[in-house]
Amino acid sequence: MIAILDYDAGNIKSVEKAITYLGKEAKMTKDRDEIMRSEKVILPGVGNFGDAMKRLKSYRLDQVIYDVIDKKIPFLGICLGLQLLYESSDESPGECGLGLLKGTINRIPGGGGLKIPHMGWNSLEIKGKATLFKGLPANPYVYFVHSYYLQAEREEEIAATTYYSTLIHASVERDNIFACQFHPEKSGSVGLKILENFLSLDSTAKEE
Repeated sequence: MIAILDYDAGNIKSVEKAITYLGKEAKMTKDRDEIMRSEKVILPGVGNFGDAMKRLKSYRLDQVIYDVIDKKIPFLGICLGLQLLYESSDESPGECGLGLLKGTINRIPGGGGLKIPHMGWNSLEIKGKATLFKGLPANPYVYFVHSYYLQAEREEEIAATTYYSTLIHASVERDNIFACQFHPEKSGSVGLKILENFLSLDSTAKEE
């Protein structure tokens, strides 16, 4: 079973539908035991960084996420789910994120006639042998909806970048942590392949 963390954020149902389409059982859940027994865990969502962190904490899902990472269960953050993995965001000054990865979440700079939020299709530059992008052509197009973007601190964790007003670190990978600023569940066949690559990962979960 694939656990999709349910913390009352937007865009969760579409992720469940994409996983089901790929032939896997998906369940939106807040239940710690269900999450810890799952094959994979996904943190999707759109919305405000600070509000999302407050909801994660209110459901005690922040601690569950730490336990999932510690147990080495493959974990995927999508859009806001990527941003929450970091320490803080310009969107919510003073609100701490999960702090699992190092980097800054900044507002996309305006100017040049570009609209903020960034909504639409952009091509990716894939770095090295990024796990999520195996079997995809060079510079695949994916769908973005966001006003804030990641600048990762560690170059070796950057899996893909794009450019919209500034260089955006669009995907990161470290150990059992994977994350995308774009929406694979809304990115057609390319997005389905990315999700399929995640679902096909071997679990290295530690026995409790």
